[in-house]
Amino acid sequence: MMKIKLNNIGKRYHHDWIFRNINFEFLAGEPCVIIGPNGSGKSTFLQILSGLVIPNEGTVEYSNNNQIIPVEHIFRHFSIAAPYLDLIEDFTLAEIIDFHFKFKKHLEGVNDTLLLEIIDLKKSKNKHLKYYSSGMKQRVKLALAILSDTPILLLDEPTSNLDKKGIEWYQMLIEKYTASRLVIVCSNNQTQEYDFCTQKIDIGSYKV
Repeated sequence: MMKIKLNNIGKRYHHDWIFRNINFEFLAGEPCVIIGPNGSGKSTFLQILSGLVIPNEGTVEYSNNNQIIPVEHIFRHFSIAAPYLDLIEDFTLAEIIDFHFKFKKHLEGVNDTLLLEIIDLKKSKNKHLKYYSSGMKQRVKLALAILSDTPILLLDEPTSNLDKKGIEWYQMLIEKYTASRLVIVCSNNQTQEYDFCTQKIDIGSYKV
C-alpha cells in the first residue's frame, strides 16, 4: 500500500509562514481533499507532497508496502494535473500523448486509441494544442494524469475550465480509474471536485 506521511511540515516565504505543524498520513484507497481559498497555500502544499518543493521544517516520508521510497525517486510514482503545469502547445494531441507515455506507462487496459476515445477529442488528434479551448486542454491534462499507471495521483483544481458535461466526465474517470490509488485533490471548496474524498485537510487550520 502506498503511503505519504507528514511529520510537522511547515513552509514559509521569507519570514511569513504559509502553514506549519502539519502531521498527516495519506493512504491508498482513502482519497483526501485539501481545501482553502485562493492564495491559502494549497498548491505549495501539493508541490511539497510531490517532492518538487522542499519544506522549511519537518519531513515527508514515502513508502509502498512498507518499503521506503527516496524523495529523489518519488517522481516515478506520481502523476499530476495542475493549472500551473502547461502542455507543450506546439504539439498535436497525438504527439503529446506519444511524448507523455515515453515517461509514464498506460494504466492496464488503456492504450493510445482508447485514451483518444476517453478524452473524446479523436477528431482533433492532429490539431495543435495551442488551438484548443481551455476546457479541451483541461481534458487532456486530466486524462494524461489519471490514465497513467502511477500509484499516486495529484489533482489541483481539476474542474477548472470544465463545463457541466466536462465535470461529469471527470467524475466518471475518478470513479473508474482511481479506486486503489492514493489520490489527493486541491480545491477552493468546489464540491464536484472532491465529493468522492473520505479525508479532508483545511489548509487554513495550519496558519500561524
